Amino acid sequence: MSETKNINLVDSHAHLDMPEFNGDREQVLFRAGKKGVNWILCPADACSKESLEKSLQFQKEHQNIYLAAGIHPHQASQLNPKHLLTIRQLHENKRILAIGEIGLDLHYNFSPPEKQVEAFRNQLELASELKLPVILHSRLAEEKIIEAIRDTNFTRRGILHCFTESWNLARTMIDYGFLVSFSGILTYSRAEDIRETALKLPLKNILVETDSPYLTPFPEKRSYKRNEPAFILSTATKLAEIKKVSLGELAEATTANFFNFFGLKK
Repeated sequence: MSETKNINLVDSHAHLDMPEFNGDREQVLFRAGKKGVNWILCPADACSKESLEKSLQFQKEHQNIYLAAGIHPHQASQLNPKHLLTIRQLHENKRILAIGEIGLDLHYNFSPPEKQVEAFRNQLELASELKLPVILHSRLAEEKIIEAIRDTNFTRRGILHCFTESWNLARTMIDYGFLVSFSGILTYSRAEDIRETALKLPLKNILVETDSPYLTPFPEKRSYKRNEPAFILSTATKLAEIKKVSLGELAEATTANFFNFFGLKK
């Protein structure tokens, strides 16, 4: 039974497959449940056998864990047909809800931009073929993101995760049927522009996430280096404050958005 009464939250993006959780993955899930975080979507790295194996095993052991799989823009230069086949097989076996995270990161450029665009477009085309939504990463790349969505005629919708871009991108992606997901960055003092976007967006278009183990919300950041799903409560609380609704209303809305988007039943 959750200690957080009447709160049922979805962490729509947490990398629980990563080594940072190897020592206490079960305890992390337990702490999340105690805070009312009852469902978690974990995006696996389709380039990594270890990531896929851990994610699939964790999903097998816990009915409240959902998976996606994709080639992150950081790994775009590694993309080969085998990775796309892996995603296809995961879909055929009904193990993933979406392809992701995919997209473009022109801040770090860990893969050359042209490789990122190629990998992104290939995965958009695969998502269209498989009739799957995507989980989208965009950093300093909104024009190229919109261009790729438009040029591939992508209509399968998705989640714009860990939102850090402009109001223009948020508005445009909503027009394409995307939800916008806010992370712990929303709680940072420098994130006033992100809070302004959150204020403008209709509640029906919003999700919350941790992006664990990254982006610990400000209240926990003073004590914990690693983020985890239980900390999403701080992000949800800030978002409720911005939207001028109760935490319960915010949790109910974002959870309904997630389940309705993927056509899931609680």
